[in-house]
Formats: sequence, structure tokens, C-alpha cells
Amino acid sequence: MVRDYIRDFGLADDSHVLLDPFCGTGTSLVEARLNGVQTIGIEAHPFSAFASAVKVDWEVDPEPLVEATRGIAATVLRELREHNLDDERPCDPDQCSVPLRTLTPDLMKLLIRDSISPVPLHKVLLLLDAIERHRCERYYKHCMLALANALVFQISNLRFGPEVGVGQIRRDVPVVAPWLSEIGKMADDLRRLPGGPYPGACVYQADARDIARVLPPRSVDAVITSPPYPNEKDYTRTTRLESVVLGFIADKNDLRDVKRRLVRSNTRGVYSDDRDDEKVQENPEIQAIADSIERRRIELGKTSGFERLYARVTKLYFGGMARHLADLRGILRPGARLAYVVGDQASYLQVMIPTGRLLADIAMAWGYELIRIDLFRTRFATATKQQLREEVVVLRWPKEG
Repeated sequence: MVRDYIRDFGLADDSHVLLDPFCGTGTSLVEARLNGVQTIGIEAHPFSAFASAVKVDWEVDPEPLVEATRGIAATVLRELREHNLDDERPCDPDQCSVPLRTLTPDLMKLLIRDSISPVPLHKVLLLLDAIERHRCERYYKHCMLALANALVFQISNLRFGPEVGVGQIRRDVPVVAPWLSEIGKMADDLRRLPGGPYPGACVYQADARDIARVLPPRSVDAVITSPPYPNEKDYTRTTRLESVVLGFIADKNDLRDVKRRLVRSNTRGVYSDDRDDEKVQENPEIQAIADSIERRRIELGKTSGFERLYARVTKLYFGGMARHLADLRGILRPGARLAYVVGDQASYLQVMIPTGRLLADIAMAWGYELIRIDLFRTRFATATKQQLREEVVVLRWPKEG
């Protein structure tokens, strides 16, 4: 999809700059570089911003990367044997000859309970210490990203569906081998890269509603992005384990600060002093949808604190997107093209929210031209048993004169 819109927008060479203001872990940025386009990513979450930056860093030599990580692995395996632990077969916590390492109680409270078992966590922290001793090396960040991926998908007890949760509790799993496997995938990707040079890429950890603080005026030719949708998916929860274990979130204050920099798309990130909803108070359809959600809540007798916020977070979401689009105008070059991938939602008591159409209306109110709304795909919502549309809202910032 990203490649298609790069071609559609005529971003043919490295004289153009593509922005992804909700870049997540960097899909648009990687595709832009591969297609010869300069690219900039904005991401409010510190771990996701880190992942994006590493994924567009292709100047690391894969051979030294593999050689160095083998040395790190050998060191950790030796330490584990000294602790009477084996990374190739399950071990009982009682057989460890030293107290198992763990996180502080405050950090453990930030994690989903049983995200990771004690023995694997001990081994991960040993491996993390060994990687930290290479902090000054060119390959350090790649080692950290490989550990994050192995941690979540092979070492932890987490499972992923509509939301992240805990699956089968595994008392022990290998740690070093999955990490080396992720390193091997990185090295293979680097080896397979077509010959460069590649245009520049950079990532800023910043709030997409305040882009003008980061980027200079009239510096962007195009935007391709997928912002959050208005639903109950807590994006800080999805990346909580790796963010805490690898040190991107140090305490609950850090977590709160991250949530404050995100567009309000779920009730777990709403604060009493939020004012983004004021940006859409004159939009009758958004107000009507919020009123419908509130009436439905009262009819159903839903009284939890989160349920009481459904109507408000709907207005805050579209107000946050309005803030983003308003702020973005100053950094766009005349004639800039934009593509926003968004999905219709019915998460709030099955009241339909036509996200794409509402976003288009907001954009036009701020002076953008609506080119079209493309159907990207439909998806089946398990909660509501409905087929919901995912769409690409295609916009243009007007040319001068």
C-alpha cells in the first residue's frame, strides 16, 4: 500500500520528503527509503520511535554484528552455567545458585501480570547487561531491538489478539538462541539490501499534534500514515513489556507522560485537563455520535468509569486529529499530497463511527482538499459481528495562487 501511494503521489526521487507523523515501528519509513524517497517519522512512544530509527539504520555491517553477538551470547551462556542454569532445557527456579534477578516492585507493577516468568526474566536481564557493555558500539541499538522482538514473541507469556493478554505460562524458555535468531534475520535483511546509496531517514520522538515544534516550515512533500483509531486499544499496553524491561519507561510518571503525548484514542489515556474536544465542538456529526454513545450507555446501564468516558474520548480523538491537521499545515509544501489509513469503528457500545469520512470533513474545514476516499480493506469485528471498512483518506494541501 505504501509503495502504491508513493507512486501515486509522484515521489520519484530523493528530492522529495515523505512524512509519517504516526510512524509506529516504521513500515512507511522503510518503504520510502527502499523507493528512493527521503523520509521523516514522528512517534510519541519512546520504544516505537527507537524501533523505527533502528529499522531505517542500514549502515551497520552485518558481519561484525553477527560476530559481536556470538561473543555476547557466549558470555551470557557461561554466566548461566555458573548459575546452574541451562538455556537449552527448562530449569526449575530452585536450582539456580544465585537469587533470581528481577525488576523493582514498582516496575513489575507496570507490567501485565505474568507477562514473563521469573527464570526467563533472570536470563533476559543477564543478556541485557551483557549488551549494555557494548553501548558505544555501532551495532548496540540493533542488539537491543533484536532482544525486544525476541522478548515479546518468543520469551514472554504474552499473546496478541484484538488486545494483548497473557497466554500459556511457561516456567522457562530459551533466551539467548531466540535473540541470536533475531540478529540473524537482521543480518540477512542487511545483506539482501539492493545497492545504495539510500536517501536520508530520521525519526523524532514527538507529539503528532505539535509537529511544528520539530520540523521547519514547508519542508514536507507528502504524508502517508496510519493514525490510531477511536477504540479501546491501549497502545502503551501493547508495548509495555519491552518498554519497561529495556528501560524506555522507568516509572509510572514516564508512562503517564507517554500517554499524554498520544492522540486520545482510548479511555485509559484520558485526563481531566484534556481540551482537544474543543477543536470539534462545532462539528454537529461528531457531537451527535458522542450523544448517541452516551444515550446508549445510559440505556444499557453501563456505569464503570471507563464506560462513562466513551462519549468524551470520541470527541477527544477527533479533536486531537483536528489539532494534528491544523498544526501540519505550516510544514507542508504547496500541493503536498496526504494519505491517512483509518478504520470505521463500533467499539463504543456498537455505535458506528465513520472515521474516514469524519476525518475528511475535519481536514476540509482546515483548508485541505479531499481528493478521494479509497477502500483499503474490510475487516470483521468480533465484538459487533460487523464488516468494518478500513479506508485511505487522500488529501491535498492547496497550491498557492
